Amino acid sequence: MSGKISLRIGTALALAMAPCPLAAQTISASEAAELRAQIAALKTQVQQLESRLDGVAAARQEQPAPDQTAGQLAQASAAEKPSSETDIGWKGSPVFTRGAASFKAKGRIQYDAGLVMTPGSVTDRAKGYSNELRRLRLGGEGRLGGGFGYKLEVELSDNSIDTVDTYISYEHKKWLIMLGNQNQFQSLDELIGDTTGTTMERAAFTDAFGFERRLGLSAQYRSGIVLAQAGIFSDSIDSLVNDADGPDGGDENNSYGIDGRLVLAPRWGDIQWHFGLSGHWRDFQRLSENPRRYRQRPYLHTVNSRFLSSGDIPATGESHYGIELAGTRGPLWWAGEAHWLTVKRPALGDPTFFGGYGEVGYVLTGETRGYGNGIFGGVKPANPVGSGGLGAWQVGLRYDYLDMNDRDIVGGTQKAYIAALVWTPIEYLRFNLNYAHIAYTDAAILAGSRSNYGVDVLGWRAELDF
Repeated sequence: MSGKISLRIGTALALAMAPCPLAAQTISASEAAELRAQIAALKTQVQQLESRLDGVAAARQEQPAPDQTAGQLAQASAAEKPSSETDIGWKGSPVFTRGAASFKAKGRIQYDAGLVMTPGSVTDRAKGYSNELRRLRLGGEGRLGGGFGYKLEVELSDNSIDTVDTYISYEHKKWLIMLGNQNQFQSLDELIGDTTGTTMERAAFTDAFGFERRLGLSAQYRSGIVLAQAGIFSDSIDSLVNDADGPDGGDENNSYGIDGRLVLAPRWGDIQWHFGLSGHWRDFQRLSENPRRYRQRPYLHTVNSRFLSSGDIPATGESHYGIELAGTRGPLWWAGEAHWLTVKRPALGDPTFFGGYGEVGYVLTGETRGYGNGIFGGVKPANPVGSGGLGAWQVGLRYDYLDMNDRDIVGGTQKAYIAALVWTPIEYLRFNLNYAHIAYTDAAILAGSRSNYGVDVLGWRAELDF
């Protein structure tokens, strides 16, 4: 366009300067000078106009096409980024993320020590000081994309290497499917992580009744306040890998069970409630050729002696069920469970054992204990050490009851009163100090000739979990 305008103006100037009749050409010197000045001014204006027109044309070329929106431009820019780019985050260990895929290394270190104080007439070597590396766990978890994920953990505990959570998962909307070695939804206290619980050890019934991870297929459904969990399981991976013959042989272990749990977790005002119910049934099959035993330590895992024991019970299976009640409000939380286990005995009456606990706790530094997916979490310090704070401090009190006396079985009872002080200086690191007084009735370990007596326990734990 600017070229056409220049051509037209230049033509006009040429016509103005073309030869004319002689009479018209006769002008004075002053008039000629004025005409030359006007022509020079006109040339300057033409140059300025051409410059402006060139700028407008260039600006139009730089603007996006009418149908290319800002969002489309942003998408085009994002598309230019390489698809192989990996982001690295941090949650106690590096978290690698690329698109829908991710990987996180996991680990856990727990060092326990304790002191068991019994009457002097108890001759068992369990009394006195003991310590151990409670857990040394390594593994990883991640997502593969398309809803698929995995978790693999192995643990050094009790001088053996065990497989812990090891499964493949698939998550789609409100459903979660898992195949592998996993918890069977036995109880609230069993499902809470051992690095996020208030006390060093879980409720006595979870150990006495033999709760453990087992190989199986499970499904979970989550919608609003409802969490439903169910699965079919065989035995633990460690039991199944045994290639020996006989009822203890892994290749001949054909036991199986069905487990389910239902949780309602409504929030009323500033209170997060938890109501749970679980049911479990198991057929021992070939394992019934060996008797079963139900027993329990004097709280500390550093002690291998069992102060309660049912003795050997010929059994073909077992069934058990439990109820759960818990909640949180600000720095306060509470929890309680009751659990009944019935042992199936051929041609004999079926004994039923009972266990339960009640707990209340408070975070002295004001943080709120986490809750989600039907279990309690830990406490994340609002003011960690190293950032001008003292970390998070919490206290807890628990009453723990276990009764394994029924029919002709005298396994003993315990009433345990436990106090806990937990310090979390920074996230992923905790120190736990516990005191317990346990009153035994019909104890398996005698104090002289007495089976009814009390034991005092002092324990502490240092733990790192990432």
